[in-house]
Amino acid sequence: MSGTSVDGIDAAVVEITGHGLETTVNLIAFETFPFPPDVPQRILALCHPDTSRVDEICEMNFYIGYLFAEAVKHILQKNGIPTSDIDLIGSHGQTIHHYPFLIIPCGETTGVWTLQIGEPAVIAHETGIPTIADFRVADMAAGGQGAPLVAYPDYLLFHDSVKTMGLLNIGGIANITVLPANGSFDSVSAADTGPGNMCIDAVVSEITDGRERYDQAGQRAAQGTPHQPLIDEWLNHPFFQLTPPKTTGREMFGHTLAMECLAACRKHSLSDNDSIATLTELTVQTIALYISQFVPEKNPIDTLYVSGGGVHNQTVMQRLNEALVGTAVEPVDNSGISADAKEAIAFAILANESLHGQAGNLPSATGASMRKILGKFVCP
Repeated sequence: MSGTSVDGIDAAVVEITGHGLETTVNLIAFETFPFPPDVPQRILALCHPDTSRVDEICEMNFYIGYLFAEAVKHILQKNGIPTSDIDLIGSHGQTIHHYPFLIIPCGETTGVWTLQIGEPAVIAHETGIPTIADFRVADMAAGGQGAPLVAYPDYLLFHDSVKTMGLLNIGGIANITVLPANGSFDSVSAADTGPGNMCIDAVVSEITDGRERYDQAGQRAAQGTPHQPLIDEWLNHPFFQLTPPKTTGREMFGHTLAMECLAACRKHSLSDNDSIATLTELTVQTIALYISQFVPEKNPIDTLYVSGGGVHNQTVMQRLNEALVGTAVEPVDNSGISADAKEAIAFAILANESLHGQAGNLPSATGASMRKILGKFVCP
């Protein structure tokens, strides 16, 4: 898969035994393969409907499929794994547009659409391995948000009979799964909380003229001071007023909003590091806001496992620990699951469920009217 941060292709080789509640996973290998230098900007250009063209989308759909296939070949070769040992590829693809609802001025919502590119027929042909891809659309066809789909793998891997567990992934967008102690599928809640790294990355890139693409270890944020009045203003964004299930993406919290936030910071004469600190604090406060709004006080999160790029941002992790009093905030690595590989592992699990004819969505998390078998199966 490749996430909203567009920082490369995550490839995981996963040995899966069983399915459903009997699922066990063993991560054999994981690697992130950087995109060729021009590809991230070409992908981001497709995310702007006013500027992208259908021929460019079609071209990139096949090209990203080829790059995904190359990632499979490289990780297998590097780890001495024969292609014949691989039964199935699960590919989330690269999201270029995801709008699970449209907020209109009167506050109502209407319309759903999503598009992930990375043609699975190309992946299957180039690798010779059956491929399942395009996981979101079945859930959305049933009235769901199409995300977070990781809620089901999260339940299989992390549900606990005693503790209420939280799984927070901070990618370009931050999303959280909450698993009540001794809960069933129907008790699971999940949603996007708002911006993760996306706005921070965009501002870092802007102020460094592209020399830096992210705030390494949160060092810039640590040297700045957040400007709370601006954060309070941004928290009035309509997305934060919505109740779950809800998901979002670059369309709401992408480059355009990041540049508006940077302009507001400069209007208040904030330094560059203050601006980054302010956007970093926005990410932390929107996560804390979601938890305070939608996780019952009588059943608080005992342990919050964090994954995604945000787990490496020490400022984010420190502030989450300070903001979420009573909750143990830890990298998901502490559970034995790689923080960097967790999302790729999740889609391997979803592909395995589909292969066994099992539904992979949770309506309590996505809002779908029913459970659905996810993805489209392509033979090599």
